[in-house]
Amino acid sequence: MLRPRYVGAATTARLYGGPLRTAADRLGQWQQRGRMIPDTAPALYLHEYTALGMTVRGLVGGLDVSRRAREISQRVILPHESVHLAQADDLADRMDATALNPAPILLLGEYGATLTALVDAVQRRGPERDFTDHAGQRHRVWAIRDTHRLSTAQAALGSIRALLADGHHRYAAYLRLQARRPGGATDHGLAMLVDQESTPLHLGPIHRVLHGTALVDLRAAAAALQIPYETGGRHETLEKLTAGAIVATDGRNWASLCLGEERTAAVVQLHDNILPALPRGPRRITYRHSLDEAVAGVRRPDAVAVVLPAPSLAQVWSIVDRGDLLPEKATSFQPKPTPGVLIRSLREES
Repeated sequence: MLRPRYVGAATTARLYGGPLRTAADRLGQWQQRGRMIPDTAPALYLHEYTALGMTVRGLVGGLDVSRRAREISQRVILPHESVHLAQADDLADRMDATALNPAPILLLGEYGATLTALVDAVQRRGPERDFTDHAGQRHRVWAIRDTHRLSTAQAALGSIRALLADGHHRYAAYLRLQARRPGGATDHGLAMLVDQESTPLHLGPIHRVLHGTALVDLRAAAAALQIPYETGGRHETLEKLTAGAIVATDGRNWASLCLGEERTAAVVQLHDNILPALPRGPRRITYRHSLDEAVAGVRRPDAVAVVLPAPSLAQVWSIVDRGDLLPEKATSFQPKPTPGVLIRSLREES
């Protein structure tokens, strides 16, 4: 664990995103200087954090990644987005060099009565840690070490199917590390399982900026696909954004495309149908989490921001149940915990 005053600090964020050699050296220095606090004994942790007016609770521990499903029906961890293999390799190298899982991946599932009762009982005693970090998140952490509770939790967790909400590249990196050195600490990866019934994560969209594409190209694609294309002012066009419609702008002009089909997520229809039908571009796609960021990302005449509705959780589950994947960066589950509250050392478990 990072000491509370370092959680959410700018130096911490730079560390996790900095050059590999620098990160490994800096983490070693932090451990020597006491900025990172080792726990006294293994535990399953309950982590509650509050951000953006929402409180989220999750159980944090080591996820067994040593076994692979041979059939779709056997899967219990369900990724829903595609990943870049090179990025997953880079993250695996980073975890290998630092001997750490720097933050848990986020899983979403249903606890059920037994696990819910266990979490309620744990919360009735005071947390081991209670602080507000530099990012403004409040954190409370309980360590569960009682052998009876641990065995109860293990049995209950074994029957849960979990959606991978955040951390697709880190999960892919876990699998790569495990394949490199099976039978040791890399057989597990740090994960947080959130109960979608009691403290669900908010599911939002991630918008696109299409570079090398203009509104006229989008209009041509809509015509080719017989998709209604309507222009208008910013306010009236944004009012048409629904589960079955998307909005596009070049920063000056606005248009809506009525997709018609609401059972299929709009982001899937964009990538599967509209983008291949464009007569020009995109040469590059960038991703923005808010409308204002997407519009600000249009800095050239040949760029278009595509504003998307969020897919529903039911749509996401339907896709993964079929064994399919959404395009990369299709969903934004919020809020995420600030990194550093719980860190897993691979070296300590070797």
